[in-house]
Amino acid sequence: MKRMHIHVAVENLSESVRFYRAMFGNAEPTVLKSDYCKWELTNPAVNFAISQRGARPGVDHIGIQVETDAELAEMNARFAAAELPVQAETGTTCCYARSDKAWTIDPQGVAWETFRTLEAAPVYGHSREQTQAHPQSSAACCTPAH
Repeated sequence: MKRMHIHVAVENLSESVRFYRAMFGNAEPTVLKSDYCKWELTNPAVNFAISQRGARPGVDHIGIQVETDAELAEMNARFAAAELPVQAETGTTCCYARSDKAWTIDPQGVAWETFRTLEAAPVYGHSREQTQAHPQSSAACCTPAH
């Protein structure tokens, strides 16, 4: 099963958790940290995450979460077919999870990822931008360098 993924950067996590809890019919988050919260909903089928990590508020990135290596390969082929640059990451830690993933940027500049979660991780993780350009940055995790 594939699940739509949306990640929104927020200014106030607790206010946003309260809002989205109500929006999702009082569904409890599957992950709740001091700077990050995620719901994996079945109706609608979406992995919806919010974080308060210093990124500009708004949609951080969009993606498609998959459950198998075959589905990940299929999605990576779709990214390649769109004839946009693709950056693959294997065993990366992001959003309190270890995942295999690939990134691209759509023609409007929106970051898209496809990923398969391998296991939970005890830390949020580091973005490539943070690791490469700004080691002390508190920007949102995961999005590829533009």
